[in-house]
Amino acid sequence: MNATGPLVDAFNRRITYLRLSVTDRCDLRCSYCMPEQMGFLPRKDVLSLEELHRLALGFMDRGIRKIRITGGEPLVRRDVVELIHALGRRIGNGLDELTLTTNGTQLAHHADALAVAGVRRVNVSLDTRDPVLFAQITRRDRLADVLEGIAAARAAGLQVKINTVALRGLNEGELPDMIAWAHGQGHDMTLIEVMPLGVVESDRVDHYLPLTAVRDSLDRRWTLTSSAHRTGGPARYVDIAETGGRLGFITPLTNNFCDGCNRIRVTTTGQLYACLGGAEMVDLRDALRSDNPDARLAEALDQAMRIKPEKHHFRIDGRGAAPAQPRHMSVTGG
Repeated sequence: MNATGPLVDAFNRRITYLRLSVTDRCDLRCSYCMPEQMGFLPRKDVLSLEELHRLALGFMDRGIRKIRITGGEPLVRRDVVELIHALGRRIGNGLDELTLTTNGTQLAHHADALAVAGVRRVNVSLDTRDPVLFAQITRRDRLADVLEGIAAARAAGLQVKINTVALRGLNEGELPDMIAWAHGQGHDMTLIEVMPLGVVESDRVDHYLPLTAVRDSLDRRWTLTSSAHRTGGPARYVDIAETGGRLGFITPLTNNFCDGCNRIRVTTTGQLYACLGGAEMVDLRDALRSDNPDARLAEALDQAMRIKPEKHHFRIDGRGAAPAQPRHMSVTGG
C-alpha cells in the first residue's frame, strides 16, 4: 500500500488502533448479539488470511500501532493463528501490540500458540459464571470450556481481561461477585452497556442496564478510585480498594466517549467502518482486488478519514425501536 501519511480524521483525531475481524461466525448465540438462526456470510465473500495480512501491513504503514483480532469468534477460523504469528513478527517493528477478543470456548486449544505468536493479553467475553444463566444467554452449554480457556490463557502467561455486558434482569445481581472473582484471579474486568446493533428476538430495552446505576451501586459497596490506566480502547477505569483490582466501564449510551476515538474497524469482507455506530463505510476488498490495489487502498483510507463521524448516536429508549444499525456486532467485528 502506498503510504501517504498518518491516518487523521476531520476532527483531528489520529487513528492508531485497528480492530480486524477474521470471521463473522461464532459458536455461541448470545441473545443480545444475534438471533438463534443467524445467517453467516458465504465463504467466497470473506478475505483470505493473505489478504487480511496485506491489509494489516498497509495499515501499519499509515500509523496503526495496535491491532485487535476480532470476529464473530476469531478462533473458529481455521489457521487464524498463522495470521496472528505473521502479524506478531511486526511487534516492535511498526506494531506496538497485537491482541485478541474471544468468547473463550476455543482458547484452551490456542493459548500457548497465541503467547508464542506475541500476543500478551486477551479479552474474554463472559457475562455470567452461573451455568444455567450462561446457557440461557448464549443458548449453548459451554461455560466449562470458557473457564478452561481462561485458565489456559493464564497458565500461558497471557493477561486476561473479562468483558461483561451488564444485563438488567439477567446478570445484574451477579455483577459484584463477577468482579470479585475476576480480581481474585488476577484479571481486570470491564462492564459494557448493551449495544443496539442488529435485530434480535428480544427487545433490548428489557435488558438495558445503565452503567451509571451500576457504578452508584458499586460505590455503596466498595471504594472506587478513578484510574489513569488506558488500553487504547473506550473503557474508563477505576481501582477497587477492597478487591485490589481494576474495573472498566464502556458506556456508549450513558456517556458518549467518542471525542477521543482512535479506532476503525475492518470486517472479514474488507469493509472499513469508520464508526461502530455509523453506516459510514469504504470497501477495501474491491480496492484490494483491483488492478491497482496500492493506489486504490490508499485512496480508500483517505476517504475513510473524511467520512469518519464525530460521534455515534446509539439509543435504547423505546420498546420496539429499530436498532441503531441493522448489521450485527459479529458482522462489524467486536
